[in-house]
Amino acid sequence: MFARELDSRRFGPTFVLIILNSVVYAATALASLNPLVIDGRILAEVGQWNTRVLFYGWYWQLLTSLFVHANLLHILGNMFFLLIYGVRAEELFRIWQYLTVYFVSGLAGNLLSLLMGPDVVSVGASGAIFGVFGASVIYMRRSVGQSIAGALMYSFYLFILNVGVGVNLLAHFGGLVAGLLMGYLLAQSRRHTYAVRYTVSW
Repeated sequence: MFARELDSRRFGPTFVLIILNSVVYAATALASLNPLVIDGRILAEVGQWNTRVLFYGWYWQLLTSLFVHANLLHILGNMFFLLIYGVRAEELFRIWQYLTVYFVSGLAGNLLSLLMGPDVVSVGASGAIFGVFGASVIYMRRSVGQSIAGALMYSFYLFILNVGVGVNLLAHFGGLVAGLLMGYLLAQSRRHTYAVRYTVSW
């Protein structure tokens, strides 16, 4: 039983996502002949180049860009935070809920990034990770009937901490808002389920 629990955790969604991101980075680094910085032409092909998404119908870039990172520091930072927030989210959500939060948040951030203009190329899993964080923090408070004000303040504080040169704030913001909304809805459904069970038990 214990061994089975270990295997389940080892191959949970967070582990799988980290592996996928790492494999994609290794492939793009190999194609760039540089393990530290990915060639801009490769980023334009598999990342999100707004020109191609908006005017040429390359909508698949909205998804592939979630697994592409610009340099080694970029992916190390993102995978570190995905590990922290992802493992916690695995304890709160079912796998399908976790993955829904991850990808919907990432796509929300990427769609909002289109507002940055046609010449922008954006990459990274940051929007999805912000979504996982937002969903977790508001879910933990709302599912037990606590005020969401603290969760919103904490989320805003984390958002401010990540402001910097070259940071896609729109992706972060879009992912965070999407995650907060989904976490709130999941918490509401959980409270409703508990209320029904409580009534029936009496």
